[in-house]
Amino acid sequence: MKILSIIVYLVLTVGGLILVKAGSSNIQIAIQDGTFNFSMGLKAMLGFIAYIGSFLIYTFYIIKNFDLSYIYPIITAITQILIILAGVFIFKEHLNAYAIGGIVLIIIGVILLNIK
Repeated sequence: MKILSIIVYLVLTVGGLILVKAGSSNIQIAIQDGTFNFSMGLKAMLGFIAYIGSFLIYTFYIIKNFDLSYIYPIITAITQILIILAGVFIFKEHLNAYAIGGIVLIIIGVILLNIK
């Protein structure tokens, strides 16, 4: 159950961020005549819902069942790497040498944190 919670958290976090990015062109925020207007498309709304779901899983399950100093760096690193890969493969963003070096450093850091 613990590993499943991590997988669900990662899917909801990464999926939510991808959906928000994909639907970001439809998000509108305005104050007009003293009225606050906020609207977003379906993709962005689903992304926010997924991200809120990941936050709830993290807050109410992961923090209670894992050592925070152990799990936080790992899931943060995995999330960052997955988001970078999504940016490259889904949104056709480009990586430079610094970004690739950063990914390598993230992986090395997670490995070092897990040496006992």
